[in-house]
Amino acid sequence: MSSRTPIIAGNWKSFKTLEEARALAAGVVQGVAGIPGVEVVLCPPFVSLATVLMSILGTPVQLGSQNAYLGEGAYTGEIAPRMLAGLCRYVILGHSERRRIFQEDDALINAKIKAVLGAGLAPILCVGETLEENERGQTEAVVSGQVRADLAGVEGWHWLQAGGVIAYEPVWAIGTGKACHGPAANEVIGMIRRLLVELYGAAAAGVRIQYGGSANAGNIAEFMAQPDIDGALVGGASLKVDEFVAMVRQTATLRPGA
Repeated sequence: MSSRTPIIAGNWKSFKTLEEARALAAGVVQGVAGIPGVEVVLCPPFVSLATVLMSILGTPVQLGSQNAYLGEGAYTGEIAPRMLAGLCRYVILGHSERRRIFQEDDALINAKIKAVLGAGLAPILCVGETLEENERGQTEAVVSGQVRADLAGVEGWHWLQAGGVIAYEPVWAIGTGKACHGPAANEVIGMIRRLLVELYGAAAAGVRIQYGGSANAGNIAEFMAQPDIDGALVGGASLKVDEFVAMVRQTATLRPGA
């Protein structure tokens, strides 16, 4: 039995008004109350962070940001990590939508990781290959290259102390309804884990690595039955209280005592 506590994080993306965010967070808090052994994280849009925080105060549910920039300065429209400190615990970085739509490359993601760690926050680093790369058999090369580049110069003790998380999100499965099969995702995640041990030593085997990409209540059991998968970064399904809670509940059942 793994000692890694599974983590189910909901990425709300650009959805939900303030009132809708309040209601969704309250519903999740109520639904997951008493479910043991799973860390639950809600990642609403920036404008809803404070609202959601008020809904989860005093509960085990954690708060995450969907992004951050390098620091304070003349960066109109951006949020500095120091502004998030004390507000949330996690920050999603390197999501494929940030890489594709906003042209964020590994150098920028690496700089963001260092800035987020410097503010005492825990990154959720997203990595994953496109459909073309997958079909060409380049998954391992692409994903390992992203991990190496994104963590370049990041001290192992700093990542481990912060509780940094990796999310393997095959780009071709995000928002498409076409999830990766559990064993295939486990194979890639196992490769990432071995790479982290190579980079940071045996203690890095304890880093939690999630699966993301059309994960939902209907397939979460397939992923959580795999030995190297430590949870899920959930998109669309996280916007529905009943479905998200069902994912947390199934995870707790499959990983009792984790």
